[in-house]
Amino acid sequence: MNILFLNGSPKGDTSVTIQTALYLEKRYPGHAYRILNVGQQIRALEKDFSGAAGALDWAELIVFCYPVYTFVAPYQVHRFIELLKQSGISLQGRYAAQISTSKHFYDVTAQKFIELNCLDMKLRYLGGLSADMEDLQKEEGRYEADCFFEKLMFDVKNGIWTEQTARPVQERVPFGASLPAVPKRSGRDIVVVTNAAADDDQLRGMIAGFQNACAYPVRVINIREFPFAGGCISCFHCAVSGKCIYQDGFDELLRNRIQSADAILMAFSIENHFTHSSMKCYDDRQFCNGHRTVTTGKVTGYIISGSYSQEDNLRMIMEARANVSGMYFCGTAGDEKDPAGELSSLAKTVEFALDHGLREPQNFYGVGGTKIFRDLVYLMQGLMQADHRYYKEHGIYDFPQKRIGTLAGMKLLGFCMKFPAVQRKMQGRMTEYIIAPYQKVIAAARAKDSA
Repeated sequence: MNILFLNGSPKGDTSVTIQTALYLEKRYPGHAYRILNVGQQIRALEKDFSGAAGALDWAELIVFCYPVYTFVAPYQVHRFIELLKQSGISLQGRYAAQISTSKHFYDVTAQKFIELNCLDMKLRYLGGLSADMEDLQKEEGRYEADCFFEKLMFDVKNGIWTEQTARPVQERVPFGASLPAVPKRSGRDIVVVTNAAADDDQLRGMIAGFQNACAYPVRVINIREFPFAGGCISCFHCAVSGKCIYQDGFDELLRNRIQSADAILMAFSIENHFTHSSMKCYDDRQFCNGHRTVTTGKVTGYIISGSYSQEDNLRMIMEARANVSGMYFCGTAGDEKDPAGELSSLAKTVEFALDHGLREPQNFYGVGGTKIFRDLVYLMQGLMQADHRYYKEHGIYDFPQKRIGTLAGMKLLGFCMKFPAVQRKMQGRMTEYIIAPYQKVIAAARAKDSA
């Protein structure tokens, strides 16, 4: 087969991900291979897409290769997909697969994003390899890469693939008139970060409606208008200094005008199962904060135009990023049913969360993501010095083995339970021992004035 690897890493040939492609090329020489460095050459492709068009026309199997950045593929891959869809090139009937590398922090949402866009373009989707960054250095990782490639060839030979299925389109409810303005009060800073296009009257109207419905003044920052010097290139310059290598002023905008707010809301229109690539550029460039959850305790929510109810993967990304960051999630206002009512409800919820200092525990999204970064930063503390200091200062290194009292107590209990006399005494009473501490809490609780 003619196999085209689309290298989405901004590092080009020095990308960790593309090494897996080079390994497969050497392992399976019976095919013709090409690599197109779309991540590194994205600015050039914006000016002239003809080279990419020729490579795509040659390919029978297209393999997206990329590192996972902030829940999804890098900004450069998002931009390439936009250019590809805008080009009008037909890829119908070609085969598609993907290879991603990461520390498995939401690699599932990144791979689903690529899969959904492949199906949009009527490609025959074969599956993906989600590898750890170090897998290729291990015998087991190389074996899994072999299995992945051989399964691709098996699927092609046997006609096993996934193709696009019809999806009902949920029409947006027009939102022309804004909500009436309520009296404003001071004391809280709310910012809406958006990438609304100049002609996106629907989204701009929804933002204005939220501003009117909210009892606190709401600032709006349109990052689509920000002069980004480029997307994150994973150079790790910020790992020690906390400063981005670009001198375009983004880190000052992020820290002084966005992350300084009490509530940070995002507003966007759905495109390509995410939103316009400008928002992904904004997401990736926040890596100047490393893996530090500097927005913990703040309030967040989303204003989204489009068929959000049909975008399960996008919904997971939005909810997970709020939970991982330790922010209080106030929900989403959309335009599928009742935009005016949803915007009004979101405004009231944001006000209530701010006025009452609402917090919520992390769920699997947050706990799982935090533990992955905890272990990563601990191992790479020599490089990720700013992250390491933050994790130590905020007690994020909560490794289980440090809970000496709990470990000792459980070992003692396990030892005692070996004796039949203890087993008979404990029989039927284990629940009592478990809930005893909770009963003390309830006994000490006092009535609180109703909110």
